[in-house]
Amino acid sequence: MESQHRSVLLEEWLSFLEDQPLSTVLDLTVGAGGHAAAVLEAHPEIERFIAVDQDQSALELAKERLKPWKKVTFVRDNFAHLSQILKDASVESVDAILIDLGVSSMQLDRPERGFSFLREGPLDMRMDQEAGLTAQEIVNHWSEEELGRVFRDYGEEKLWKRAARLLVQAREEKEFETTRDLIEALQPLERAKKKRDHHPMTLIFQGLRIAVNSELEVIRRVLPHAIEVLRPGGILGVISFHSLEDRIVKKLFQHEASDKQDTRGLAGLFLEKEPTIKLLTKKPVVAKEEEIQMNPRSRSAKLRVVEKR
Repeated sequence: MESQHRSVLLEEWLSFLEDQPLSTVLDLTVGAGGHAAAVLEAHPEIERFIAVDQDQSALELAKERLKPWKKVTFVRDNFAHLSQILKDASVESVDAILIDLGVSSMQLDRPERGFSFLREGPLDMRMDQEAGLTAQEIVNHWSEEELGRVFRDYGEEKLWKRAARLLVQAREEKEFETTRDLIEALQPLERAKKKRDHHPMTLIFQGLRIAVNSELEVIRRVLPHAIEVLRPGGILGVISFHSLEDRIVKKLFQHEASDKQDTRGLAGLFLEKEPTIKLLTKKPVVAKEEEIQMNPRSRSAKLRVVEKR
Protein backbone atom coordinates (compact mmCIF):
# COMPACT_ATOMS: atom_id res chain seq x y z
CA MET A 1 0.00 0.00 0.00
CA GLU A 2 2.90 2.36 0.65
CA SER A 3 3.58 2.78 -3.04
CA GLN A 4 0.05 4.09 -3.50
CA HIS A 5 0.60 6.87 -0.98
CA ARG A 6 3.91 8.37 -2.05
CA SER A 7 4.45 11.96 -1.00
CA VAL A 8 4.98 14.06 -4.11
CA LEU A 9 7.99 16.37 -4.51
CA LEU A 10 9.29 15.22 -1.14
CA GLU A 11 13.01 15.67 -1.77
CA GLU A 12 12.36 19.03 -3.39
CA TRP A 13 10.46 20.29 -0.33
CA LEU A 14 13.19 19.05 2.00
CA SER A 15 15.83 20.90 -0.03
CA PHE A 16 14.19 24.25 0.73
CA LEU A 17 14.33 23.48 4.46
CA GLU A 18 17.87 22.13 4.43
CA ASP A 19 19.64 25.15 5.91
CA GLN A 20 16.69 26.37 7.96
CA PRO A 21 16.72 26.21 11.76
CA LEU A 22 13.25 24.90 12.56
CA SER A 23 11.55 25.19 15.92
CA THR A 24 7.84 25.19 15.05
CA VAL A 25 6.52 23.64 11.83
CA LEU A 26 3.01 23.48 10.46
CA ASP A 27 1.70 20.91 7.95
CA LEU A 28 -1.79 22.06 6.99
CA THR A 29 -2.61 18.97 4.90
CA VAL A 30 -0.72 16.20 6.67
CA GLY A 31 -2.48 13.35 4.84
CA ALA A 32 -0.81 10.05 5.64
CA GLY A 33 2.16 11.90 7.14
CA GLY A 34 4.78 11.31 4.44
CA HIS A 35 6.08 14.87 4.18
CA ALA A 36 5.80 15.32 7.95
CA ALA A 37 7.82 12.20 8.76
CA ALA A 38 10.59 13.24 6.37
CA VAL A 39 10.81 16.76 7.83
CA LEU A 40 10.84 15.46 11.40
CA GLU A 41 13.55 12.94 10.51
CA ALA A 42 15.71 15.58 8.83
CA HIS A 43 15.24 18.20 11.56
CA PRO A 44 15.53 16.71 15.05
CA GLU A 45 15.76 20.29 16.41
CA ILE A 46 12.03 20.79 15.81
CA GLU A 47 10.26 21.45 19.10
CA ARG A 48 6.66 21.56 17.90
CA PHE A 49 5.06 20.09 14.81
CA ILE A 50 1.38 20.79 14.19
CA ALA A 51 -0.26 18.30 11.82
CA VAL A 52 -3.62 19.40 10.41
CA ASP A 53 -6.12 17.61 8.21
CA GLN A 54 -9.88 17.82 7.81
CA ASP A 55 -10.08 14.15 6.77
CA GLN A 56 -10.41 11.95 9.84
CA SER A 57 -9.23 8.84 7.96
CA ALA A 58 -6.06 10.59 6.83
CA LEU A 59 -5.43 11.91 10.33
CA GLU A 60 -5.60 8.40 11.77
CA LEU A 61 -2.98 7.23 9.28
CA ALA A 62 -0.78 10.20 10.14
CA LYS A 63 -1.07 9.48 13.87
CA GLU A 64 0.19 5.96 13.29
CA ARG A 65 3.03 7.02 11.00
CA LEU A 66 4.18 9.86 13.24
CA LYS A 67 3.88 7.94 16.49
CA PRO A 68 7.69 8.01 17.13
CA TRP A 69 7.59 11.80 17.50
CA LYS A 70 5.89 12.97 20.70
CA LYS A 71 6.33 16.60 19.65
CA VAL A 72 3.49 16.32 17.08
CA THR A 73 0.11 17.92 17.79
CA PHE A 74 -2.73 16.58 15.63
CA VAL A 75 -5.64 18.83 14.66
CA ARG A 76 -8.72 17.86 12.70
CA ASP A 77 -9.84 21.02 10.94
CA ASN A 78 -9.99 22.82 7.62
CA PHE A 79 -6.85 24.87 7.05
CA ALA A 80 -9.07 27.86 6.30
CA HIS A 81 -9.30 28.17 10.09
CA LEU A 82 -5.54 28.72 10.44
CA SER A 83 -5.80 31.60 12.90
CA GLN A 84 -7.96 29.59 15.30
CA ILE A 85 -5.78 26.49 14.89
CA LEU A 86 -2.69 28.42 15.99
CA LYS A 87 -4.59 30.19 18.77
CA ASP A 88 -5.75 26.85 20.18
CA ALA A 89 -2.17 25.56 19.98
CA SER A 90 -0.84 28.71 21.71
CA VAL A 91 1.45 29.41 18.74
CA GLU A 92 2.06 32.93 17.44
CA SER A 93 4.52 32.29 14.60
CA VAL A 94 6.02 29.33 12.77
CA ASP A 95 9.24 28.57 10.91
CA ALA A 96 7.84 26.56 8.00
CA ILE A 97 4.44 25.71 6.51
CA LEU A 98 3.48 23.15 3.88
CA ILE A 99 0.12 23.08 2.11
CA ASP A 100 -0.42 20.06 -0.18
CA LEU A 101 -3.59 20.83 -2.12
CA GLY A 102 -6.11 18.66 -3.87
CA VAL A 103 -7.38 15.13 -3.42
CA SER A 104 -5.04 12.42 -2.13
CA SER A 105 -4.49 8.93 -3.51
CA MET A 106 -5.97 7.60 -0.27
CA GLN A 107 -9.24 9.35 -1.02
CA LEU A 108 -9.23 8.38 -4.69
CA ASP A 109 -8.59 4.73 -3.87
CA ARG A 110 -11.57 4.38 -1.53
CA PRO A 111 -14.80 3.83 -3.51
CA GLU A 112 -16.99 4.80 -0.55
CA ARG A 113 -15.62 8.35 -0.73
CA GLY A 114 -16.91 8.86 -4.29
CA PHE A 115 -13.91 10.86 -5.55
CA SER A 116 -13.03 8.68 -8.56
CA PHE A 117 -15.04 7.86 -11.66
CA LEU A 118 -12.96 4.68 -11.97
CA ARG A 119 -14.63 3.14 -8.90
CA GLU A 120 -18.33 2.90 -8.17
CA GLY A 121 -19.39 4.50 -4.93
CA PRO A 122 -21.79 7.03 -3.43
CA LEU A 123 -21.71 10.59 -4.76
CA ASP A 124 -19.99 12.01 -1.71
CA MET A 125 -16.64 13.74 -2.43
CA ARG A 126 -16.40 15.40 0.99
CA MET A 127 -12.87 15.75 2.33
CA ASP A 128 -14.42 16.43 5.72
CA GLN A 129 -16.87 13.56 6.17
CA GLU A 130 -18.90 15.63 8.63
CA ALA A 131 -19.48 18.53 6.20
CA GLY A 132 -23.03 19.06 4.95
CA LEU A 133 -22.76 19.46 1.17
CA THR A 134 -22.19 16.38 -1.01
CA ALA A 135 -21.82 15.82 -4.74
CA GLN A 136 -25.17 14.03 -4.65
CA GLU A 137 -26.86 17.20 -3.41
CA ILE A 138 -25.26 19.24 -6.20
CA VAL A 139 -26.09 16.97 -9.15
CA ASN A 140 -29.66 16.31 -7.99
CA HIS A 141 -30.73 19.76 -6.84
CA TRP A 142 -28.57 22.52 -8.30
CA SER A 143 -29.95 24.29 -11.36
CA GLU A 144 -28.68 23.71 -14.89
CA GLU A 145 -27.05 27.13 -14.79
CA GLU A 146 -25.26 26.36 -11.50
CA LEU A 147 -24.09 22.97 -12.76
CA GLY A 148 -22.75 24.58 -15.92
CA ARG A 149 -20.81 27.09 -13.85
CA VAL A 150 -19.26 24.28 -11.78
CA PHE A 151 -18.17 22.34 -14.87
CA ARG A 152 -16.92 25.46 -16.67
CA ASP A 153 -15.19 27.34 -13.85
CA TYR A 154 -14.00 24.48 -11.65
CA GLY A 155 -13.68 21.61 -14.12
CA GLU A 156 -12.57 23.71 -17.11
CA GLU A 157 -14.74 21.36 -19.18
CA LYS A 158 -15.25 22.63 -22.73
CA LEU A 159 -18.59 20.86 -23.07
CA TRP A 160 -19.92 22.30 -19.81
CA LYS A 161 -23.26 23.35 -21.26
CA ARG A 162 -23.93 19.90 -22.68
CA ALA A 163 -22.83 18.19 -19.47
CA ALA A 164 -25.21 20.30 -17.38
CA ARG A 165 -28.10 19.70 -19.79
CA LEU A 166 -27.48 15.91 -19.79
CA LEU A 167 -27.59 15.76 -15.99
CA VAL A 168 -30.77 17.82 -15.70
CA GLN A 169 -32.48 15.64 -18.30
CA ALA A 170 -31.35 12.37 -16.70
CA ARG A 171 -32.38 13.30 -13.14
CA GLU A 172 -35.96 13.81 -14.32
CA GLU A 173 -36.08 10.03 -14.73
CA LYS A 174 -34.36 9.08 -11.46
CA GLU A 175 -32.19 10.63 -8.76
CA PHE A 176 -28.42 10.17 -8.96
CA GLU A 177 -27.04 8.03 -6.15
CA THR A 178 -23.69 6.61 -7.31
CA THR A 179 -20.72 7.55 -9.45
CA ARG A 180 -21.94 4.99 -11.99
CA ASP A 181 -25.27 6.82 -12.31
CA LEU A 182 -23.39 10.00 -13.16
CA ILE A 183 -21.13 8.32 -15.71
CA GLU A 184 -24.09 6.71 -17.47
CA ALA A 185 -25.92 10.04 -17.72
CA LEU A 186 -22.82 11.66 -19.25
CA GLN A 187 -22.11 8.83 -21.68
CA PRO A 188 -22.59 11.08 -24.75
CA LEU A 189 -19.48 13.02 -23.70
CA GLU A 190 -17.41 9.85 -24.02
CA ARG A 191 -17.39 10.01 -27.82
CA ALA A 192 -15.20 13.09 -27.72
CA LYS A 193 -12.60 11.71 -25.32
CA LYS A 194 -10.15 10.41 -27.97
CA LYS A 195 -9.57 13.94 -29.22
CA ARG A 196 -8.84 15.35 -25.75
CA ASP A 197 -5.99 15.49 -23.28
CA HIS A 198 -8.27 14.48 -20.40
CA HIS A 199 -11.04 11.96 -20.04
CA PRO A 200 -14.22 14.09 -19.76
CA MET A 201 -15.10 12.46 -16.45
CA THR A 202 -11.81 13.69 -14.98
CA LEU A 203 -12.88 17.31 -15.43
CA ILE A 204 -16.50 16.77 -14.39
CA PHE A 205 -15.44 15.03 -11.17
CA GLN A 206 -12.80 17.70 -10.55
CA GLY A 207 -15.40 20.43 -10.83
CA LEU A 208 -17.80 18.68 -8.47
CA ARG A 209 -15.07 17.98 -5.90
CA ILE A 210 -13.93 21.60 -5.89
CA ALA A 211 -17.51 22.79 -5.47
CA VAL A 212 -18.26 20.34 -2.63
CA ASN A 213 -15.19 21.38 -0.66
CA SER A 214 -15.04 25.09 -1.65
CA GLU A 215 -11.41 24.42 -2.46
CA LEU A 216 -10.51 27.57 -4.38
CA GLU A 217 -12.16 29.90 -1.89
CA VAL A 218 -10.31 28.16 0.94
CA ILE A 219 -6.95 28.58 -0.83
CA ARG A 220 -7.56 32.31 -1.30
CA ARG A 221 -8.41 32.62 2.36
CA VAL A 222 -5.51 30.65 3.85
CA LEU A 223 -2.52 31.95 1.88
CA PRO A 224 -2.47 35.52 3.30
CA HIS A 225 -2.85 34.10 6.81
CA ALA A 226 -0.05 31.60 6.22
CA ILE A 227 2.32 34.38 5.12
CA GLU A 228 1.28 36.48 8.09
CA VAL A 229 2.11 33.85 10.72
CA LEU A 230 5.53 32.99 9.30
CA ARG A 231 8.48 34.40 11.22
CA PRO A 232 10.95 36.53 9.18
CA GLY A 233 13.00 34.06 7.15
CA GLY A 234 10.31 31.40 7.47
CA ILE A 235 9.41 29.17 4.52
CA LEU A 236 5.99 28.51 2.94
CA GLY A 237 5.55 25.77 0.35
CA VAL A 238 2.40 25.03 -1.63
CA ILE A 239 1.91 21.94 -3.81
CA SER A 240 -0.91 22.20 -6.35
CA PHE A 241 -2.25 19.69 -8.85
CA HIS A 242 -4.20 21.67 -11.43
CA SER A 243 -4.03 25.04 -13.13
CA LEU A 244 -6.84 26.64 -11.11
CA GLU A 245 -5.01 26.08 -7.83
CA ASP A 246 -1.60 27.01 -9.21
CA ARG A 247 -2.94 30.20 -10.77
CA ILE A 248 -4.26 31.43 -7.42
CA VAL A 249 -0.99 30.61 -5.65
CA LYS A 250 1.14 32.18 -8.38
CA LYS A 251 -0.79 35.46 -8.50
CA LEU A 252 -0.91 35.91 -4.74
CA PHE A 253 2.80 35.13 -4.33
CA GLN A 254 3.71 37.53 -7.14
CA HIS A 255 1.63 40.29 -5.56
CA GLU A 256 3.10 39.76 -2.10
CA ALA A 257 6.65 39.67 -3.49
CA SER A 258 6.23 42.85 -5.54
CA ASP A 259 7.20 46.33 -4.38
CA LYS A 260 4.36 47.80 -6.45
CA GLN A 261 0.68 47.90 -5.60
CA ASP A 262 -1.29 47.23 -8.79
CA THR A 263 -3.88 50.00 -9.09
CA ARG A 264 -4.61 49.87 -12.81
CA GLY A 265 -8.22 50.67 -11.99
CA LEU A 266 -7.09 54.10 -10.75
CA ALA A 267 -5.81 55.89 -13.85
CA GLY A 268 -3.10 53.30 -14.42
CA LEU A 269 -1.06 54.26 -11.36
CA PHE A 270 1.30 51.92 -9.54
CA LEU A 271 1.93 52.77 -5.90
CA GLU A 272 4.94 51.52 -4.00
CA LYS A 273 4.49 48.98 -1.21
CA GLU A 274 6.67 46.81 0.99
CA PRO A 275 7.01 43.23 -0.27
CA THR A 276 6.15 40.66 2.39
CA ILE A 277 7.86 37.65 0.82
CA LYS A 278 10.73 36.64 -1.46
CA LEU A 279 10.04 34.16 -4.26
CA LEU A 280 12.32 31.12 -3.94
CA THR A 281 10.75 29.56 -7.04
CA LYS A 282 10.31 31.93 -9.99
CA LYS A 283 8.82 28.95 -11.84
CA PRO A 284 7.13 26.03 -10.08
CA VAL A 285 9.21 22.98 -9.22
CA VAL A 286 7.90 19.87 -10.99
CA ALA A 287 8.58 16.18 -10.50
CA LYS A 288 11.57 14.48 -12.10
CA GLU A 289 10.94 11.71 -14.59
CA GLU A 290 12.00 9.06 -12.07
CA GLU A 291 9.33 10.20 -9.61
CA ILE A 292 6.68 10.32 -12.33
CA GLN A 293 7.51 6.73 -13.26
CA MET A 294 7.09 5.63 -9.64
CA ASN A 295 4.08 7.84 -8.93
CA PRO A 296 2.09 8.99 -12.00
CA ARG A 297 0.05 11.38 -9.80
CA SER A 298 3.16 13.53 -9.41
CA ARG A 299 3.06 14.40 -13.13
CA SER A 300 0.72 17.32 -12.50
CA ALA A 301 2.23 18.46 -9.19
CA LYS A 302 3.75 21.94 -8.90
CA LEU A 303 5.62 23.27 -5.88
CA ARG A 304 5.95 27.01 -5.24
CA VAL A 305 8.02 28.20 -2.29
CA VAL A 306 8.47 31.63 -0.70
CA GLU A 307 10.45 33.10 2.19
CA LYS A 308 9.00 35.63 4.63
CA ARG A 309 10.84 38.96 4.58
